[in-house]
Amino acid sequence: MKRDYYEILGIGKNASEQELKSAYRKLALKFHPDRNPHNPEAEEHFKEAAEAYSVLSDSDKRRLYDAYGHDGLGSAGAAAGFNPDVFADFSDIFGDFFGFGDLFGGGSKRRSRAQRGDDVRYDLELSFDDAMRGLDVELRVPRTEPCPVCKGSGAEGEDGWTTCSVCRGRGEVFYQQGFLTIRRTCGQCRGTGKLLRKACRNCRGEAFVQTVKKLKVKIPAGVDNGMKMRVPGEGQPGANGGPQGDLYVFLMIKPHSIFERREDDLHCTVVINMAEAALGVGIVIPTLDGEQRLKVPESIQSGETLRLRGKGAPHLNAGGCGDLIVHIEVRTPVKLNKEQRALMEQLRATLPEGGRPAEKTLLDKLKDYLM
Repeated sequence: MKRDYYEILGIGKNASEQELKSAYRKLALKFHPDRNPHNPEAEEHFKEAAEAYSVLSDSDKRRLYDAYGHDGLGSAGAAAGFNPDVFADFSDIFGDFFGFGDLFGGGSKRRSRAQRGDDVRYDLELSFDDAMRGLDVELRVPRTEPCPVCKGSGAEGEDGWTTCSVCRGRGEVFYQQGFLTIRRTCGQCRGTGKLLRKACRNCRGEAFVQTVKKLKVKIPAGVDNGMKMRVPGEGQPGANGGPQGDLYVFLMIKPHSIFERREDDLHCTVVINMAEAALGVGIVIPTLDGEQRLKVPESIQSGETLRLRGKGAPHLNAGGCGDLIVHIEVRTPVKLNKEQRALMEQLRATLPEGGRPAEKTLLDKLKDYLM
């Protein structure tokens, strides 16, 4: 004697559609053959749950069953557990949870979903000056585009396609495996329901062609090495009507012969001799805006710095600039001639005697204490 369908699913007669699905899902997960291999009892429970759900999820069959029980269903009840439509519901309930969609028919739906195109990378090398000033550049970006002749179909005219002989245009095939009626994506047409009979002569059936697109891109002033710029919608085309990917422009900045960039400050080194360091000197140094005169104060020591405010790199996408930091290097003269040596001897005689260890300053002592 057959068990009551409501009893099998563990629900009341007034259960909603959502409660029905939830109960079926719980039992199907518990007794699914993949989870219970070589277990006839679990297989029988699974068949019972599938049959009960097949009847109770159909409003007409449920009304007959509620009124007359199993006798009211007649032959429909015997076939309920093998109705392919119940597995479409099974796919809807379990496809996202366990990835069973392909087994129960969801695979072809996933294959036809719109998919976003791949992103494209473009490496752009810039001079230091161009990176500081900014510029408009024209890029030649290799990428794939839909064939202009067949408009991305891959076929030569309207007669280029023929109906798949295996699935007869459905995109799916059905077969019996034990007590289950299983549907899978058609392996011949890959779920499209059609086959290419005559390929497009331009793209040879590929539906896409390789092209080089010219794009104008604005490089803002102040970009730095390693930065990347995103150009939306200029990547590879999407599949099944999906959006195009993006273009990412990676910037490589050539080093400058004088300046070194540290964040938005620029650094350079100026060499002066001992006399210039002792007496002070006016020097001309390059900046991004042209040459500028700089006063080096007297008695400056090697390693000290001078700062020119606002003469560094532009702040990216903001007003103002960083600073230019000038590092002073005092260089000892070499290969003195007789006159220079005599003058140095006279100078040495007037200076305090050296060659003794220097006493530590208060700052040096504080550093020693902290360390």
